[in-house]
Amino acid sequence: MPKVTPAYRDARRAEILAAARRCFLRQGFHATSMTDLFAETGLSAGAVYGYFSSKDELITAIAEQNIASVVGRFAEVAREQPGSAESVGDLLVAALEVIRIEQEADGLAALAIQVWAEALRNEPLRKTFAGLLDTLHDDLRAVIATRAGTAGQSDQLAALLLTIIPGYIVQLALRGGPAVADVPAAVVALVAVR
Repeated sequence: MPKVTPAYRDARRAEILAAARRCFLRQGFHATSMTDLFAETGLSAGAVYGYFSSKDELITAIAEQNIASVVGRFAEVAREQPGSAESVGDLLVAALEVIRIEQEADGLAALAIQVWAEALRNEPLRKTFAGLLDTLHDDLRAVIATRAGTAGQSDQLAALLLTIIPGYIVQLALRGGPAVADVPAAVVALVAVR
């Protein structure tokens, strides 16, 4: 029997997560059964369970993907211009753009709201999600610390960003892109206020 390569496993895992996203967006977490997920993927129960042992694991993986997208963009911008005078507002605008694009591509905002709601009733998910938010805060703080003039405020600015981003996500999910179209410009203006 041929060995399964890591690239194949990664691709199959991504395929299962994409199917789970579609199901969760269409039906919500509670109305989606594992049988629905098997049908959506076209895979057997054993194949899906080989990657995720439960629906909760799928939900957690989606939350991790969502957070990784935002953090990844912050880190990318910081690597492009390390130590530059680019403002924290510009970094936040870049993250908001990632969120907007991901919402259009695969429903990031709508799924984020579902994850938050589920975390309120599911203690293991709440703990996992709280840990992800702590990691996001630490990553944001590290990126912000590379910006000129922000090192002493990086903790407070990271906390502020973690407050702004969810509000943007809620409006994007519930009201749509046009409702938040002016938010990036407003962020830049707000950060510039002394």
